[in-house]
Parts: sequence; C-alpha cells; structure tokens
Amino acid sequence: MTGKDMRFGRLFGDSGKAVVVACDHGMFDGPHAGMEDIAGMLGRLGTGPDAILLSPGMLRHTGAYFARRDAPVAITRINFNSVFAFTWGYKGAVISNLYQPEDALAAGADAVLVCLTLKTGSEERDARNAEIFADLCLKAHKLGLPVMAEYFPHSHMTKSAAAFHEEILIGCRMVSELGADCIKTFFTNKFEEVTSKCPVPILGLGAEKTPTDLGALLLAEKEVRAGASGVVFGRNAIQASNPPAFVAALQDVVKRGLTAKQAVKKHGLTK
Repeated sequence: MTGKDMRFGRLFGDSGKAVVVACDHGMFDGPHAGMEDIAGMLGRLGTGPDAILLSPGMLRHTGAYFARRDAPVAITRINFNSVFAFTWGYKGAVISNLYQPEDALAAGADAVLVCLTLKTGSEERDARNAEIFADLCLKAHKLGLPVMAEYFPHSHMTKSAAAFHEEILIGCRMVSELGADCIKTFFTNKFEEVTSKCPVPILGLGAEKTPTDLGALLLAEKEVRAGASGVVFGRNAIQASNPPAFVAALQDVVKRGLTAKQAVKKHGLTK
C-alpha cells in the first residue's frame, strides 16, 4: 500500500463510508455561528467525526485536538475560490492556488481538499481553474496525500433542477478523471446517477442550515440511499441542537442503516 492508500483507508475505514464535519467557512465567508473559536468548537464536538475539514490556518491553531491516537483525519482546503465569498457577492469563481500540498503535509494534514468550478462564463478561466486543480492533485499524490475534490457549480442558486444535476454529473466525472480520490458535492434530484457514474466515492454536502436536526438527517439519509459514501456537513452539525449527539446520529444513518427518524429518537435531537 502507498501512503495515499493508508491515509485514504483511515478516512473511510472498514465501512467504506465517512462522516466529515466542515468548519472551513471562515476562509471565505467570515465567522459563522458556532465557529468563532474553532479550537473550542472541536473540543466540544469531541472525536465522533471521521474527519474534520478546515483551513490551513486553523489547523495550526487546533493541533492539540488532532495530536491524539483517536483523532479524526485532518483535511485541509488548499485553494481559494471566490465563488464561496457569499457575503461579498462574488460571482466570478476565480480560483487561486494559495497553498501547496507540502505545506498542508508539514502542518499535519492527512488529506487535502481541492475545489473546482467551471461554466464560469469564460473558457479561459475554466481552463485555468482546471489546470490549478490537476496540478494540485499531482503534487498531493507525489507526497502520499489523498485529494478530496469539491465540485461547486457556478451560480448554483439560480439553476433549474435539471441544469444543476447535469453540471454536478459532468463536473464530478471530470474531477475524478483529473485525479480526485473522492468528491464532496451537492445532492441532486437524480443523485444516484452521479454516484453510479463516477469511479470514486461521492460524499454529499449539507449546504444550507436546515430548521431542524431531523431535516439535516433526512438529507443524509437520502444521500446515502442514493449511493453516497458519506457526508460532509458543516453548519448542520456545528449548529445542531446537540452537536456531539448529531454527529453520533449521522454515524448511525450513514453507516448503520438507521432512518433519520430513528436516529433523532435514539439521540434525543429536534424534530
């Protein structure tokens, strides 16, 4: 086995599924509720997640959380995509290569996340974005680091369900062809087509905060039933009524076949 295989195995384990909690929002959109103090938040969350997705800077501030035998896998996001700066209304999806995989490895990362947005309205920008993505994948693999890709559609809130699904389907296949080891992306109305036509594991993201814990767990249930190999939830986990209990419920839904309603009842979460 290669170093990449070993680290990838730690992420997905024997079940082949993973529950990832994302707290990298501040890299683009400022401090969200519950994420003002990342180190404190992780301490309260405990070691229930299989992995934590965070920015390179925050990994430096949270070393004590990861410096233990039972620690989750640390995944760091290493490129910048302006489309995530929602508060500032950026729409260009300009991607910059801010960190190198060797920087992430030196900081203690077990894997890296590299994002890609295409259909930006500029073929030149799309080609440059793809070039950055492929280059980072190659460099990460040379160091034995797995790459979690994130395919994020341009102007995603304005697309029809059919157009949204088509872009996710094509975009996920593209990033797998460019070197991704697994992919974080949106749930679509035909998500099973995305998961069945991509050769690497797909993890469904949580997107906007749902009004209740049940709503978020229902999304996770739908994603897994449609073939997802896990979930990447941020606000829905960190802003849950009881974050550690919510993560435990996610583990039950993703890996043990519990329904969302069963998990809510078992862990005393909000309906």
